[in-house]
Amino acid sequence: MEIRTHVSGCLLVLAICCLSAAAADFKDVEYGQVDGVHLTLDAHVPDGDGPFPAAILVHGGGWVAGDKQQYITYIFQPLSDAGFAWFSINYRLAPQFKFPTDGDDVESAIRFVRANAAKYKVDPSRIALIGESAGGHLVSYVGARNQADSRVAAVVSMYGVHDFVAAAVQWKPLPHELLDLFGITAVNAETVPLLIKASPVIYISKEMPPFLLMHGSKDEDVPYEQSVEMCDRMKKAGARCDLITIEGAPHGMDHWESHAEWLWYKKALVEWLKKTLH
Repeated sequence: MEIRTHVSGCLLVLAICCLSAAAADFKDVEYGQVDGVHLTLDAHVPDGDGPFPAAILVHGGGWVAGDKQQYITYIFQPLSDAGFAWFSINYRLAPQFKFPTDGDDVESAIRFVRANAAKYKVDPSRIALIGESAGGHLVSYVGARNQADSRVAAVVSMYGVHDFVAAAVQWKPLPHELLDLFGITAVNAETVPLLIKASPVIYISKEMPPFLLMHGSKDEDVPYEQSVEMCDRMKKAGARCDLITIEGAPHGMDHWESHAEWLWYKKALVEWLKKTLH
C-alpha cells in the first residue's frame, strides 16, 4: 500500500510537471482598457519551461480595418515551430480613433507582455515587434521612438510606411485610409506636421533596436523605396538595419502565400530573429 501510494504520488507530480511545461494558447486576453475600449490579444506559449524569445505581432488593414487573426496569421506557425512565444494584438482603428492612439496601444501591449513575462514564460530581454502593412508602420514608429518603458530588442517591419510625406507625393490619389488615420481632408501646409510626427524616419537614432525590413519589389500600395530609404538612413545614423527584398512580389503576405517562390521569407524572418535575439 505504501509503495503504491508513493508511485501514485510520483505519477501525479510528473503529470503536473508535464502540464506546466505544455504548449498553451490564449484567446482574447485583455492587455489594456482605454475609454471603455477593451484591447485584446491572442497568445501562444511553446512547450517547455522557458524563458522563450517572444514576438508581439501587429496586423495590417490600412489602420482602418483588420484583426489579430487577420493578415499576419501566416507567420504564426513558423514562429511556433521555432520556439517563440507570440502575442497577436488588436488596436484601436481609424476613423473612430486617430493617430497616435494605435501606436499608444502597441506600446501598451509591450508593457503588458513585459509585466506578465513570468506568466507567459517570456524572456523580457528578447522581445521582438513584428508588423505588416499598417502594422509595419506602427512597429517601426514604436521601435524608432524607443521609449524606455516600451523598448524592444528587435523590430521587423513588413512593407510599412516610414515617411508619410514622401509616400503622399507618390500616392495618386491619396488613399482614404491616410486621411482617416489623421482625420484630415487634404495634405497641405497645415496638415503635413501630422504626417511628419507619424513618420518613423524622424525618430532614427543610433540607440534604436535592430530592424529587419521586408518588402516586395512590385508593391503598388506602399512604395518599395519606403523601406530602402529607411534602411539607408538607419545605417547612416549608426543603427543596424537589414533589408530583404521579395523580388517581383506585390503588397501583402496574403498575396505572397500562393506563390511558392516567395515563401522563403518565413525562414529568412525566423533566422534573422534567432540571430538577433540570441
